Amino acid sequence: MQEQPNILFIMADQLAAPVLSFLGGKTAKTPNLDQLAEQGVVFESAYCNSPLCAPSRYVLMTGQLPSRIGAWDNAADFPADYPTFAHYLRHAGYRTALSGKMHFCGPDQLHGYEERLTTDIYPADYGWFVDWQNFDQRPTYYHNMSSVTQAGPVVRTNQLDFDDEVVFHARRYLYNHARSEDQRPFFLTVSMTHPHDPYATPREYWDRYTEDEIDLPSVNIADAEQDPHSQRLLHVYQKDEREISEKQIRNARRAYYGNVSYVDDQIGSLLNSLKETGLDQNTIVIFSGDHGDMLGERGLWYKMSFFEWSARVPMLVWAPQRFEPHRVTESISTLDLLPTLVELASPQKPPKYVMPIDGRSLMPHLLDQGGHDEVIGEYTGEGVTAPLFMIRRGRFKYVCCETDPEQLFDLEADPKEMNNLTTNPAYAEQLAAFRQEAAQRWDSDAITERVLISQQRRRFIAEAHRQGIEPKWDHQPMVDASRSYMRNTIDLDDLERRARFPQPSA
Repeated sequence: MQEQPNILFIMADQLAAPVLSFLGGKTAKTPNLDQLAEQGVVFESAYCNSPLCAPSRYVLMTGQLPSRIGAWDNAADFPADYPTFAHYLRHAGYRTALSGKMHFCGPDQLHGYEERLTTDIYPADYGWFVDWQNFDQRPTYYHNMSSVTQAGPVVRTNQLDFDDEVVFHARRYLYNHARSEDQRPFFLTVSMTHPHDPYATPREYWDRYTEDEIDLPSVNIADAEQDPHSQRLLHVYQKDEREISEKQIRNARRAYYGNVSYVDDQIGSLLNSLKETGLDQNTIVIFSGDHGDMLGERGLWYKMSFFEWSARVPMLVWAPQRFEPHRVTESISTLDLLPTLVELASPQKPPKYVMPIDGRSLMPHLLDQGGHDEVIGEYTGEGVTAPLFMIRRGRFKYVCCETDPEQLFDLEADPKEMNNLTTNPAYAEQLAAFRQEAAQRWDSDAITERVLISQQRRRFIAEAHRQGIEPKWDHQPMVDASRSYMRNTIDLDDLERRARFPQPSA
């Protein structure tokens, strides 16, 4: 067995942790994830650090908080000179490959990956910029409620086209690695866009659930009674302009569960490829999401808040030959993935980082030796007009924003976050401590200024790029057809031998 393990990192987009059975969910059918959880290390209280696609992914790839790297929103530039876990693993001798979504904005569409097997489903330019100074002018690319009102079974969707391609190329990569003479270990990221809305799923997956199985949201809060941030989110995705029926909510959740099962099936196919090739014997499988989905809980949809359904993510590590199966109750985050991967890739060498890392290694948790219990969150995307901050530590979650009332929840006593403790005298000491920590940790005015300057720059550049020939930053997968399948430049017997797995003995 090679000293360095292969690493397969599987991501699902907008997968709410509470729906999964291995995290307490009652409805979603995910036998492959359940098996990984039974045999692996499950993080019961894992969070993203910024509940939006691009910022969350920049953070998990760099191990640094959004305000450190300018990960403001879904059109934020991801500078090429910030080292990612792909850079670190490549430096440690790994083949690094990405199949699927990472939502890189800017001309660098690799960020340390040696190969990128597909293009991205999202645009690479700055067109999805956020404009805090003109909040009421709602851009057309924002979410709206059509994902809910049009929910149901389909034959095909844009996202199915994408994810089918993602998993096909990922499986081919695994087979090619098994047939390759390249002795380097691999680090393969497989990043699907499901179960992200729109809530549309093939009939096969729709029919895995009956209408009676579909649970409705456990918490309902009227639009007029929402906190100020949530009310702005209702405006962002136009829920404040129409009534959503119970039938539409149930359809949306049923399609979402169907897409969760679709993701699970794709994971099963990846695991089967590992097993067929024997790579499972020395491959660590990591599964995570980028953020959650409110799915109608509290009357909210999608993400963009630090409520549990939006900010919590599933996370597990499967490596039964290295780590005993167990469950971790302490709060950790995707920010912690980079230092963890660095240690997994070079277990005999102390990690060396070329710039400060905000994340902390999960290795003590994986070895069941304790570990940290803290998550720091920052959000500066659509739905806010000033930075939104979160501290999750122990049983408490503290959320603050310069323009909104602060929130303090005791998640052990109040897991549904119904009781804001900021006016409860019994929690005055905890509240004061969190306030002081937030004031020391963040300069909200300075961050706001940086966000506004970035928004103005990117808005101007996006408008300029629409004049004349637009730059082509989207990744273009390149295949050398002269080296594919049968060609007269390749000996036929040699080609057939190398392409066969396992190779014939004679």
